[in-house]
Amino acid sequence: MHLFARLICCFAAAQALEAPVADAPEAVLVLEPSKEAPRNSEGDFIRLKDGRLMLVYTHFTGGGSDHATAHLAARFSSDGGQTWTAEDELVVSNEGTCNVMSVSLLRLDRGDIALVYLRKNSDEDCIPYLRVSTDEAATWSEPVRCIPRDGYFVVNNDRVIQLDTGRLVIPAALHGLPGKGFVRRGIAMCFLSDDGGNTWRQSVTELEAPEKSASGLQEPGVVALKDGQLMMLCRTDQGCQMRAYSKDGGETWSPPELTDILSPVSPASVERIPSTGDLLIVWNDHSAISPELAGKRTPLTVAVSGDEGSTWKHVKTIEDRPDGWYCYTAIEFVDDHIVLAYCAGDKVVGGLNRLKITRFGVRWLYE
Repeated sequence: MHLFARLICCFAAAQALEAPVADAPEAVLVLEPSKEAPRNSEGDFIRLKDGRLMLVYTHFTGGGSDHATAHLAARFSSDGGQTWTAEDELVVSNEGTCNVMSVSLLRLDRGDIALVYLRKNSDEDCIPYLRVSTDEAATWSEPVRCIPRDGYFVVNNDRVIQLDTGRLVIPAALHGLPGKGFVRRGIAMCFLSDDGGNTWRQSVTELEAPEKSASGLQEPGVVALKDGQLMMLCRTDQGCQMRAYSKDGGETWSPPELTDILSPVSPASVERIPSTGDLLIVWNDHSAISPELAGKRTPLTVAVSGDEGSTWKHVKTIEDRPDGWYCYTAIEFVDDHIVLAYCAGDKVVGGLNRLKITRFGVRWLYE
């Protein structure tokens, strides 16, 4: 080889060795269930103005079921999610006959922090409420009811969004009405506020799954697309996520359609990566699942889309234990890193009872 060519190769090799390695996924906090906290689960993050990350999660005290007593508790990180405080801080005590749970945190366009959570009283009464903080989560306003009608409405954690217009959107699934009890088959819809969360109304469209579906449309999530549309994904028993679109800020929706986002009856989470503009999805990818894992909420996978959710590339695995149970993800972008909080249970501790936070570099997604 020519001397100059050898020098070029050596220089390139040296650069490759010196190039920083993208941060692969690393667990930074695991909240194990205990006698005092039989279940630690669905939460969300907010980045405070002093640079700290705040995690608010559901701290159960009365057992591991969805109807057991629980309150909302907080942990904090001062280093971008690498380490976390060891003790809880109470955020919202148990206001419900059953519990409060499933947190969404959102920095409003006016600078305040919105906290949305479910107040659960029975299998016929589950309603999201909104509190606002003007002092960086030190104190919270009195709660505002976000659904004007009665019923059992499921709103997952990390689901509430604010559009460029200022409209707040809460995707919800109706599963029960007073006097009729809980119904498995969900009906998806949105609740909207154009005055900063003071008053709310229901979307015009109520979305239904195909008649053959026993689950219906459950645990919807929405994301704003670059063309102004909203895209909704719902968990179903049809072997995949189902999708619908809105061109009017969540008022009306297209008929739900099947997608190639193959999954068990488990939710997906989608948010936009600020540094790249692509969409990030977190879900249980069952595109190549083995028969013995069919229906299981494993593995936990991520992928990115550069075409607004039409296709997904760079599929990567975060967790893949065969007995793992991975779901109810919260996503936070911190500079050039992504922080995920999710249920990471198993047969020993219970599928929903262990909360885990994992951190990785955005660059790792694209390698």
